Amino acid sequence: MSSIASPTLWFITIGVVLALLVVDFVATRRPHEVSMKEALAWSAFYVALPLTFGLYVWNAHGGDRGLEYYTGYLVEKTLSVDNLFVFMLLLAAFAVPEVLKQRVLLYGIIGALVLRGIFIALGAAALSRFDWVFLIFGGVLLLTGIKLLRDAIRGQEHEVDVADMRIVKLLRRFMPVSDEYDGAKLTVVEKGVRMLTPFALVTAAVFATDIVFAVDSVPAVYGITGDPYLVFVTNAFALLGLRALYFVLEGALSALVHLSYGLAAILGFIGFKLVLHWAHLVWPSIPDVPTLASLFVIVGILAVTVTTSLIASRRQKAREPEAVG
Repeated sequence: MSSIASPTLWFITIGVVLALLVVDFVATRRPHEVSMKEALAWSAFYVALPLTFGLYVWNAHGGDRGLEYYTGYLVEKTLSVDNLFVFMLLLAAFAVPEVLKQRVLLYGIIGALVLRGIFIALGAAALSRFDWVFLIFGGVLLLTGIKLLRDAIRGQEHEVDVADMRIVKLLRRFMPVSDEYDGAKLTVVEKGVRMLTPFALVTAAVFATDIVFAVDSVPAVYGITGDPYLVFVTNAFALLGLRALYFVLEGALSALVHLSYGLAAILGFIGFKLVLHWAHLVWPSIPDVPTLASLFVIVGILAVTVTTSLIASRRQKAREPEAVG
């Protein structure tokens, strides 16, 4: 598949992404507790921006490309909610002060953008040369979906033990760690000794999780479109709004009790779609899954997931007074 992006469009897009990151740095330069009004305003901006850009893709490059863009963005935004849930666990485990959460999330977003950019470039190069890479990507997503489903069925709790994290153990081998946060500083000098701060540890932990998320998200959007530019821009737009979205959904994430089931179904479906696409390339008589059908399936899964989660949460709240009584 040929890309819709010229070198000029790539240059402009990367420039806009960097400019938005600079804006985020300026917005978080003074640590402060984020109000719901502020979080909603930034979230509205970061939703309106990709939706508006999708209109450009649709008008300039046709409905098929526009549909691929919107479907890919929906998949990445859904996966980013799972990212937020893990970030929430990490910030709680490291007892990050409320005023520093924005900066930790921003560093995590930057790390994710860099890692996904590398993965996207490698994936594009591999897919252009070897058809069997579609099979590998599909297998990765199927295995990930099965793991999510198995954990959800077992009711496995998501817990973070800071002392047992590999990245924390590795960093402690090289430098001592101070006990207290000192703003957004990564290191401090105490009694003449250079030490890492807890802020440095949580930032490193977020970077480590970014690697895991990149392994899932990049193949997932390649299952929707083979255009590296659309893969990059959907990832970028989904990630850029995470900082504000975190504070909007912080209280609501716990209500999405069936999120793992929905993500397992979405990743399983896209994994199957990639395997089917590989088979279509080898045996043309095997049908491919149209992008519009993919969009309907993903929207349907999300609708069922949110509806059943809200029903389950409401029933749980209704049972709590009875349990107390």
